[in-house]
Amino acid sequence: MKKIYSNGEITIVWEPQKCIHSGYCVGSLPEVFKPAERPWMQMENATTQALITAVQKCPSGALVYYLNTI
Repeated sequence: MKKIYSNGEITIVWEPQKCIHSGYCVGSLPEVFKPAERPWMQMENATTQALITAVQKCPSGALVYYLNTI
Protein backbone atom coordinates (compact mmCIF):
# COMPACT_ATOMS: atom_id res chain seq x y z
CA MET A 1 0.00 0.00 0.00
CA LYS A 2 1.41 3.37 -1.02
CA LYS A 3 1.81 6.14 1.54
CA ILE A 4 1.53 9.72 0.31
CA TYR A 5 3.09 12.76 2.00
CA SER A 6 3.01 16.39 0.84
CA ASN A 7 4.26 19.78 1.93
CA GLY A 8 2.22 21.69 -0.67
CA GLU A 9 5.12 22.10 -3.11
CA ILE A 10 6.09 18.46 -3.45
CA THR A 11 4.40 15.11 -2.95
CA ILE A 12 6.44 12.07 -1.96
CA VAL A 13 5.06 8.60 -2.48
CA TRP A 14 6.51 5.74 -0.44
CA GLU A 15 5.91 2.15 -1.50
CA PRO A 16 6.90 0.05 1.53
CA GLN A 17 6.85 -3.21 -0.44
CA LYS A 18 9.71 -1.88 -2.61
CA CYS A 19 11.78 -0.57 0.31
CA ILE A 20 15.05 -2.43 0.94
CA HIS A 21 15.84 -0.33 4.04
CA SER A 22 19.13 0.94 2.64
CA GLY A 23 18.96 3.95 4.96
CA TYR A 24 19.84 6.54 2.32
CA CYS A 25 16.77 8.60 3.18
CA VAL A 26 17.45 8.57 6.92
CA GLY A 27 21.15 9.23 6.36
CA SER A 28 20.41 12.14 4.02
CA LEU A 29 17.72 13.84 6.10
CA PRO A 30 17.42 12.39 9.61
CA GLU A 31 15.30 15.38 10.60
CA VAL A 32 12.68 14.29 8.03
CA PHE A 33 12.90 10.51 7.84
CA LYS A 34 12.27 9.11 11.33
CA PRO A 35 11.42 5.39 11.17
CA ALA A 36 10.61 5.14 14.89
CA GLU A 37 8.01 7.93 14.76
CA ARG A 38 4.56 8.28 13.21
CA PRO A 39 4.25 9.79 10.74
CA TRP A 40 7.74 8.62 9.85
CA MET A 41 8.20 11.35 7.25
CA GLN A 42 8.14 14.92 8.60
CA MET A 43 8.50 16.98 5.44
CA GLU A 44 8.20 20.34 7.18
CA ASN A 45 11.74 19.85 8.52
CA ALA A 46 13.47 20.34 5.14
CA THR A 47 13.30 22.40 2.00
CA THR A 48 11.70 21.03 -1.13
CA GLN A 49 15.10 20.85 -2.84
CA ALA A 50 16.58 18.89 0.06
CA LEU A 51 13.65 16.46 -0.11
CA ILE A 52 14.17 15.99 -3.85
CA THR A 53 17.86 15.29 -3.35
CA ALA A 54 17.16 12.70 -0.66
CA VAL A 55 14.45 10.94 -2.65
CA GLN A 56 16.72 10.74 -5.69
CA LYS A 57 19.20 8.69 -3.61
CA CYS A 58 16.66 5.91 -2.98
CA PRO A 59 18.18 2.84 -4.69
CA SER A 60 15.01 0.72 -4.69
CA GLY A 61 12.57 3.27 -6.12
CA ALA A 62 10.44 2.98 -2.99
CA LEU A 63 10.45 6.79 -2.75
CA VAL A 64 9.37 8.92 -5.69
CA TYR A 65 8.37 12.56 -5.81
CA TYR A 66 6.10 14.81 -7.85
CA LEU A 67 6.17 18.58 -7.93
CA ASN A 68 2.72 19.97 -7.24
CA THR A 69 1.30 22.41 -9.76
CA ILE A 70 -1.43 24.97 -9.34
